[in-house]
Amino acid sequence: MTKPITAVLAGAGNRGAEAYGRYAQQHPAEIQFVAVAEPHPQRRARSAQTHGIPAARQFTTWEELFAAGQLADVAFITTQDQLHTAPTLAALELGYDILLEKPMAPTLAENIQLVQAAERAGRLLQIGHVLRYTTFFSKLHEIIKSGRLGKIISVEHRENVSYWHMSHSFVRGNWRNRALSSPMILAKCCHDLDILYWNLGPCAQLNSFGSLLHYRAANAPAGAPERCTAGCPVADTCPWNAVSLYQKKLPLQRHLADPEAIANYYGWPISVITEDYTPEGIRHALETGPYGRCVYHCDNDVVDNQIVNLQMESGATVALFMQGHSHREGRTMRYDGTRATLRGAFFFDEQRLEIHDHLTGQTEVIDATPGPIGGSGHGGGDAGLMRAFIHAVRHPETALTTARESLESHLMAFAADQARVENQIINLAAFRRQAEQLTA
Repeated sequence: MTKPITAVLAGAGNRGAEAYGRYAQQHPAEIQFVAVAEPHPQRRARSAQTHGIPAARQFTTWEELFAAGQLADVAFITTQDQLHTAPTLAALELGYDILLEKPMAPTLAENIQLVQAAERAGRLLQIGHVLRYTTFFSKLHEIIKSGRLGKIISVEHRENVSYWHMSHSFVRGNWRNRALSSPMILAKCCHDLDILYWNLGPCAQLNSFGSLLHYRAANAPAGAPERCTAGCPVADTCPWNAVSLYQKKLPLQRHLADPEAIANYYGWPISVITEDYTPEGIRHALETGPYGRCVYHCDNDVVDNQIVNLQMESGATVALFMQGHSHREGRTMRYDGTRATLRGAFFFDEQRLEIHDHLTGQTEVIDATPGPIGGSGHGGGDAGLMRAFIHAVRHPETALTTARESLESHLMAFAADQARVENQIINLAAFRRQAEQLTA
């Protein structure tokens, strides 16, 4: 019988503990975490208890973890974006194969550095591009590559970030400020750019437009205080009221029909704001922490809307839309080919593809929803990525994507950010060449 792969975890937050850690907990015959590094004591203790990690292999920092030498077969790097590069380089030097949470790193030079280091070390560096591993996007890719749509002429791809997710992650949360994380087009859309590259091939050139249009102090209602808990005069009519989101869980009521399930739910995003899930604990977090701030009085500076116009080397044109004001969280897309049009909808509770054939006029509807997905986020992609990573560690030639391939989506994201800021058209071939020289 094949032994399970052993793993160390650097960063026991939402992705490390709740996505990848949960898979290991559910599939101990495939993978087992044997060490953890996490500065937050409660998260570290919880991860250690979940995976039976002894005290000698519980570390406060990633530096301590990797100073102990190679303790396992693979390393999971799920620290915050600004702490991706150094631990990944340390793990590569020790000989680990690595699953690195996306995005690779917050700067272009660091991305190049990581890819080049992995290639020199001859190790697997897989990026957490989970969408490739969903039933929906796998089927979409299969249809496009089969030629059923004919030659792809144009694509519209929309990343519809819900108003409440936008406020949680990109206004109040960890990805609100590019100096503390990365440009939003990278943080949120490197998934989408990876799918476009996978389906259509390399990008030839692009431009981009966007801005922070709404979540600014200039748009604050009269009398709005710094915090939602400080007697806001528009609390009852504000969609971003933190009390409604984190205490009353109003957005969840649209997804979970069972009142008991809602009452007992303390996963993301609530698990991000506090370790104390009592009403008093949540209230304290809102009164003292970043997630109770008014969305108009935060230190956010990332865009809340952006469009990227791409011309692919194949000649196809693509419009990628990203905005943080959607009533419904999910992705929608349209591929127009010479033989058929495909429409897709990728939501929490609905994942479907429609193919409209030009010749016959017939429409085929494909239900790509993988069943209940509460145990695996991103439409089943988290579990799919874990299975693929484990298989690739055992059989490196089967890896669906390499670090070099994942770099393409990041290059497009950085080029789009530069195009938006500098109001220019970026030639990707030249951009790639210049990027490779950043570490020279």
